[in-house]
Amino acid sequence: MEYSKVSIKTWYKAMLFMSFSKKTISAAEFQRQLNHPEYDTVWQLMHKIRTATGNRDRLYDLKGEVEFDEGYFERSMSKRVKLKRAKCSQRQVNVAVLAESTPLEDIETGKKSSSCRYFKMKVLSTHKKESADELLRDKLEEKSIVFSDKSANYVNISDYVETHISEKSTSKTNQTTLKWVQIAISCSIPNFRTLY
Repeated sequence: MEYSKVSIKTWYKAMLFMSFSKKTISAAEFQRQLNHPEYDTVWQLMHKIRTATGNRDRLYDLKGEVEFDEGYFERSMSKRVKLKRAKCSQRQVNVAVLAESTPLEDIETGKKSSSCRYFKMKVLSTHKKESADELLRDKLEEKSIVFSDKSANYVNISDYVETHISEKSTSKTNQTTLKWVQIAISCSIPNFRTLY
């Protein structure tokens, strides 16, 4: 921002518009909202903001109780390309999602809930099986407790953390144990389509 020719007011408006909605926004629509004359400047502004928010995520590790799951997101591709169909098709991108979940309890009513402090997401390589393990090893503190579903892919989690608790994936589990991960996956589907 400090060496930019774009005004501070435009930067703040751009950050506001980008964080205002979960829906994707095209650079042309973004240019119209900012009322800026140059498309290239607006496009670069969008990508600088995305890069800055991505760099912020690298500054911290998750600790305490952490929810872990994987989501499959559809990448946008040309309609002329013929793709195979299945869970691991060429159209699907596998993304690991981690959420730091803090348990809360209301003193007066005794009602239990949780809050989420940070999220981490990483596109997993289709060629390397250990990429999910790398994320867990690099982004979690050793004294963490990880909650996940009973996937056959998650056998190594206990090597990187103090405790690994896995439960069979059901609608109740998704609303309680893996609540924040499921929210992140459902909110990220339109945003991931812009990255590919």
